[in-house]
Amino acid sequence: MAITLTVNGKRHAVSAEPETALLYVLRNDLKLKGARFGCGLGQCGACTVLVDGKPVQSCDFPLSAAVGKAITTIEGLAPDGELHPLQAAFIAEQAAQCGYCTNGIVMAAVALLRRVPRPTREQAQQALAGNLCRCGSHDRVLRAVQRAADAARS
Repeated sequence: MAITLTVNGKRHAVSAEPETALLYVLRNDLKLKGARFGCGLGQCGACTVLVDGKPVQSCDFPLSAAVGKAITTIEGLAPDGELHPLQAAFIAEQAAQCGYCTNGIVMAAVALLRRVPRPTREQAQQALAGNLCRCGSHDRVLRAVQRAADAARS
């Protein structure tokens, strides 16, 4: 079945069943490897993308629910090659260790900063609670979110 999606501002026609997880279409059909397969249950956040600006776990988000919506992946944050302020903040704060979970965390944090431009530490912790990181870089991640929020103010 042909389904049309809008990903990172571009329309794509894909041939997949409506119940196919969005993650598989992003990775396998569109070759966008930023969203990662982690748990496959929507619990770790490694596959987080934005759908109409809201963070969703794409591993358990059906393709049919994405039709007619704007999907943004980590690849879509820097379409002109210039890093998104949050990506730059992650680099400055050395907030990524192994990097496996980082893309999902960045996407969840981008959604937070769009919704709450000046989040408190508690708001950032709550927004990122669905994103697991085994490396223990949580404090650096929170500093990166604060750095990006501060940069947006200047």
